[in-house]
Amino acid sequence: MNAALPSYETYAIKYGERTGTRGGVFVYGDPHDAPMPMDYFVWAIRNDDRVIVVDVGFGRDEGERRGRSFLRCPTHGLELIGIDAKDVEDVIITHMHYDHAGNLEKFPKARFHIQDEELAYVTGRAMTHHVLRRSFALEDVTHMVELVYEDRVVFHRGDDEIAPGISVHRIAGHTRGLQCVRVNTGRGRVVVASDAAHYYENLEKETPFATLENMYLMLEGYRRVRALADSDSHLVPGHDPKVLERHPPPSKALQGIVARLDVAPLA
Repeated sequence: MNAALPSYETYAIKYGERTGTRGGVFVYGDPHDAPMPMDYFVWAIRNDDRVIVVDVGFGRDEGERRGRSFLRCPTHGLELIGIDAKDVEDVIITHMHYDHAGNLEKFPKARFHIQDEELAYVTGRAMTHHVLRRSFALEDVTHMVELVYEDRVVFHRGDDEIAPGISVHRIAGHTRGLQCVRVNTGRGRVVVASDAAHYYENLEKETPFATLENMYLMLEGYRRVRALADSDSHLVPGHDPKVLERHPPPSKALQGIVARLDVAPLA
C-alpha cells in the first residue's frame, strides 16, 4: 500500500459462466482437451469518496446467444454490495468485447473511460475481418460512439490516472486497446487484469489465450501485468473461477458470487 494515496475496497462480482475446454481456451491447448470452465465478472472499486465500476458485462440475450449462462444482471451483482448502477459516475471499460461492454445503458450518469486505441480499433479497418470482430457486438460499439457525441466518454492514451490511487495501463494483445486497472488497497497495489490475463495460468506459464489480436503483445502483457502488481497474490485475472476460491467473500451469503480483493487471500 502507498500510504500517500487513498486506499480502496475492491470486489470481483460474478454474473455469468460457461463450460469449455483447454483446446478452446488456450493456443496450443491440452491435447486431451480437458475441461476449462470460465467465469464472467465485473469489478467494483470504492471508498468513502468515490465508486468506480470496471466493465459492465453482457446482457441475457447476447450471452445466451453465445452459449453463456446468465446468472444475474451485473447491475444486480453490484446491488448485492450496495452499489446502484444509476448513481455510478465513472466506469472503466477495459475493452469493447461483448462480455465487458454490454450494459452501457444501465449506467445513465456515468462517464466511460476507454483507451484511444480501443475505439479506433473497433470502428476501423480491423473490423472488416470477421475473425477479429466476432467477439464484439455492433450495438455496444454504436452505443459507445453515441456516448462520445454525448460527451460521456473519457479517452486515455496508454498509462493514466483515473483518480488518486487508481490507474489504467494499456496492455493490448487480446484487443488493440485493452487496459488493466491498478488499485491502491489496504494490502498493497492490486491489479485487476481483466482480459490482460484470463486465467492465473496465463500469468504463471505464459500460455496465450485463444482470442487475440497480437500474440507477442499478449505475452509481453502477461509480464507487464505481473510487474504492475505488488506480488503475484495481488493479481486478479479476468475469467478464472479460482478468483472466487482464492479470495474471501464479503459475507457468507455472497460466497461464490463476490470476492473481496483488497484483503489477504485465503490460505
